[in-house]
Amino acid sequence: MIQHSRRVDARFGQEPGNIHMFKTVADDIWAFDAEWVPDPTSGRAAYNLPSTLTDLEVIDEMWKQGGATPENPTPYLKTVLCRVVSVACVTRKVSKQGDVRLTLFSLPEPKESSLDEAILIERFLSGVGKTKPQLVGFNSISADIMILVQRGVVNGLRIPEFCRRPDKPWEGNDYFARFSDWNVDLREVLGGSGRSVPSLHEIATACGIPGKLDVSGEGVVDLWLNGEYRRIVQYNEWDALTTYLLWLRTAHFGGFITTENYRAEQDQLEQLLIAKSEDPVNDHLPTFLERWRTLRRST
Repeated sequence: MIQHSRRVDARFGQEPGNIHMFKTVADDIWAFDAEWVPDPTSGRAAYNLPSTLTDLEVIDEMWKQGGATPENPTPYLKTVLCRVVSVACVTRKVSKQGDVRLTLFSLPEPKESSLDEAILIERFLSGVGKTKPQLVGFNSISADIMILVQRGVVNGLRIPEFCRRPDKPWEGNDYFARFSDWNVDLREVLGGSGRSVPSLHEIATACGIPGKLDVSGEGVVDLWLNGEYRRIVQYNEWDALTTYLLWLRTAHFGGFITTENYRAEQDQLEQLLIAKSEDPVNDHLPTFLERWRTLRRST
């Protein structure tokens, strides 16, 4: 097992700027990513579309209303008008003895071909509220967390454990405070501003970490419409793994993890992927692993 020094206290109140480093690494970290598609029900309501239109026709109208052009026929839609279809997460738990345990999970689970949006969001955010991990994402403040909260409200959910905020920053977890160390957005940590902002794919591959493989975010809706729900989850897991590895590299850069432990934790993730690849349902993981090995050799 990997041994790490324990850093459990979190600090808040980071002043806005072009770039900032998180101040602490918690003992329980969830590096996560969410996937979503246009929601025809919300589209019909928002644009007063007739019920006679098919879901695909509604989605086409949503893109049109969102500013579609011949060069960009599927523009980024407001998250509140989209439906969450998958969440994937790499969890990193440090024991009292300093041992690190990594796991990979996703919603829907492999036994579930798809999952009702309300159940998916409730499971994930209730898990966050109960466990109180340090969340890590890429563009998570403006996108992933935002859509989970918005669609939780749309679905009429009640998740007080996740939403509860402390009176003072040092008195508990706060997932809503700007620049909170409980909600680390690597895009804001590493992005800078203007043309300096990289995509997850760009910064990951430059670091020797797999970025986008055979699917991009724009392709998720095609998979959804074709009923290829498991491929969405697989793509989602790739992004969660990429986010975790980028966080690990950033934590090493910030001095939270020694070089020896940084290398050991990468090896531990590799062994996790090898073990999970023995299950045929995880036939996407060898692709990620081979790409990662190739990039590590080249960089």
